[in-house]
Amino acid sequence: RESDHRAWTPVSCTVTRQNATVQGLTEGKAYFFRIAAENIIGMGPFTETTKEIVIRDPITVPDRPEDLEVKAVTKNSVTLTWNPPKYNGGSDITMYVLESRLIGKEKFHRVTKEKMLDRKYTVEGLKEGDTYEYRVSACNIVGQGKPSFCTKPITCKDEIAPPSLDLDFRDKLIVRVGEAFSLTGRYSGKPAPKVTWLKDDIVVKEDDRTKIKTTPTTLCLGILKSVREDSGKYCVTVENSTGSRKGFCQVNVVDRPSPPVGPVIFDEVHKDHMIVSWKPPLDDGGSEITNYIIEKKDAHRDLWMPVTSATVKTTCKIPKLLEGKEYQIRIYAENLYGISDPLISDEMKAKDRFRVPDAPEQPIIKDVTKDSAVVVWNKPYDGGKPITNYIVEKKETMATRWVRVTKDPIFPSTQFKVPDLLEGCQYEFRVSAENEIGVGDPSPPSKPIFARDPIAKPSPPINPEAVDKTKNSVDLSWQPPRHDGNGKIIGYLVEYQKVGDEEWKKANLTADSCPETKYKVTGLTEGLTYKFRVKAVNAAGESEPAYVPDPVEVKDRLEPPELILDANMAREQHVKAGDTLRLSAVIKGVPFPKVSWKKEDHEVSPKADIEVTGVGSKLEIRNTVHEDGGIYSLTVENPAGSKTVSVKVVVLDKPGPPRNLQISEVRSDSCYLTWVEPEDDGGSVITNYVVERKDVASAQWVTISSSSKKRSHMAKYLIEGTQYVFRVAAENQFGRGPYVETLKPIKAIDPLHPPGPPKNLHHVDVDKTEVSLVWNRPDRDGGAEITGYLVEYQEDGADEWTKFQTVPMLDCVVTGL
Repeated sequence: RESDHRAWTPVSCTVTRQNATVQGLTEGKAYFFRIAAENIIGMGPFTETTKEIVIRDPITVPDRPEDLEVKAVTKNSVTLTWNPPKYNGGSDITMYVLESRLIGKEKFHRVTKEKMLDRKYTVEGLKEGDTYEYRVSACNIVGQGKPSFCTKPITCKDEIAPPSLDLDFRDKLIVRVGEAFSLTGRYSGKPAPKVTWLKDDIVVKEDDRTKIKTTPTTLCLGILKSVREDSGKYCVTVENSTGSRKGFCQVNVVDRPSPPVGPVIFDEVHKDHMIVSWKPPLDDGGSEITNYIIEKKDAHRDLWMPVTSATVKTTCKIPKLLEGKEYQIRIYAENLYGISDPLISDEMKAKDRFRVPDAPEQPIIKDVTKDSAVVVWNKPYDGGKPITNYIVEKKETMATRWVRVTKDPIFPSTQFKVPDLLEGCQYEFRVSAENEIGVGDPSPPSKPIFARDPIAKPSPPINPEAVDKTKNSVDLSWQPPRHDGNGKIIGYLVEYQKVGDEEWKKANLTADSCPETKYKVTGLTEGLTYKFRVKAVNAAGESEPAYVPDPVEVKDRLEPPELILDANMAREQHVKAGDTLRLSAVIKGVPFPKVSWKKEDHEVSPKADIEVTGVGSKLEIRNTVHEDGGIYSLTVENPAGSKTVSVKVVVLDKPGPPRNLQISEVRSDSCYLTWVEPEDDGGSVITNYVVERKDVASAQWVTISSSSKKRSHMAKYLIEGTQYVFRVAAENQFGRGPYVETLKPIKAIDPLHPPGPPKNLHHVDVDKTEVSLVWNRPDRDGGAEITGYLVEYQEDGADEWTKFQTVPMLDCVVTGL
């Protein structure tokens, strides 16, 4: 069993001798063994080894060391190296013994120190010119083994050999980023050369990634996890006293490119496509850019769509866009070794980015003469494309059509002298800019100018005079100057001076506050005397003053009142009821008169608003009613006199109720209505009457006439026996007045009259004392059923008729004759 296991493993069951060979053991492991004897009855007890046995081969002295070589020879030393023996005799080597023999002598002498385990040794202190041979043997726990084969005889002298260099790499090496690479080779030379590594003429230093390993015969420069910066020209120099050798290698560490350089420039933006450009990557990864990959996406979605991957230019057209949507563009650079990270653009809306230029600002006109003017403007925004021309147009102010001032292009100057103007005409000018897209909107028109030569100061005003005065003001009047200096008169400056003073004071500060040829100078002191003068002003300046001939004493004038009536103060004023009555007049007089309003010599109604100003008076009555009509008078009075004016006001309204409604000629199907016109026609002619009837049992009035102008009406189509009431109202252009109603109802029945005489009376039989009579019904029954016939007789020649009897039928026998 193994020493560290507890389970026993059987080796043999049929051994009859007293020994056995155990096979299949593992070298270096420790084992225990046990043995038991067996006969026909059974197996006896085991006998066990007392201690563990380690399995190893039997130990002998080592074999001879191998490959004993002379590495270096000088005039007083020899350096040797060797390799271990192929078999160490079953025990570790404890030391090597190096021996030398001077040629010509028989014995080898030991030259190594005790316990030397290094396999390299330099024998020093030799004599120049002596020749030796060397051998080495190995020792283990058993003893010293056989010596190695002897070296060739070695003479102590300095060896000189120029450096040699044998490289394992070519002139160029391409490495992927992140991979390791090494530059290796072999070299020789005596004395031993010095090895130096350079990269781009700078000495290579070791660090975490850069490793330099040099042996007496080999050299190596290794770089772990290479980066782009490791690219360069590497040089290894092998140099000793006899010369030097150099080896070169151009290392190119390649990678995918860096991203293209932004920003992405939108060279052109249209509603359905864009043209973008960018700059190549700063680092092409050490390999030429083979192509760019361009993608687009809607800025509000996450899906990138390919545009192209076959372009090597740094510009690209992005097609198939939807107008108004915002897009982002991303661009990758690709070389043989991969695709860069992307360059992503800003968002850009698909719309026509280039347009015609904006309208210039309002142009300025200068240097005006009678036939030319210089138009000056500022350059507007060019719409994204350079402006190529300006178009200057003119028109007369009152005209509607603009005309180009020249067909020649105007560029790049932003001013133009317009020729061929007509003297005295007023012109406006405007400017448009043009680029390759088209002509932009025109500027606002310039301020109007008159084509006339530059102006001079005007001559003085003519004939200034004082035309009116009060106790604190003077009214001046004058005529325009004879010469306006070719410029419009802006206005006049009025100045005054108190007699005895030297200083002239300004009555108005600016000429445009007095554009008319009159002015009221206020703020004067009553009783003082003043001088006055006037100057005309145009764009060139002020004229010489013109003086009022005589000084003016400031005091009130007396003027009797004067009334200038407005249209609403004509002799008769009609106003519709509910509307507003306005009466007004302009009032003059010095001093200003006292104003009073009357209505038929009484105070006007409190509802009237009366307003008096410095130039007139106004009376106003809102929501007029009929009673507001009458004679209104306006009286104005001052110390110089008084004046009164009157106006008749008629408030037009609906008429009053008709009067004296009568019903006559009642029949079973009609009756006759008569009435008298209203006392008040509302100030307007009555246009018609409205007649209505109502069954006493009904609540609804029925119109039977609405257009009659007569004051009577035959009410027809009555129902016999029904009781009716009637009402009548008058209408004028302002509406319908109140109704007048019959006092009591009438019944639709015919009036009663005596019947007519029976017809065709004759006898049919005669006897001596009696007569039989027959007759026909009368033509009319008098409005009621005939109840009987009264039969009378008279003796011939007598005066009286004698009643016989009343009979119901159309025959009778008269008896008793």
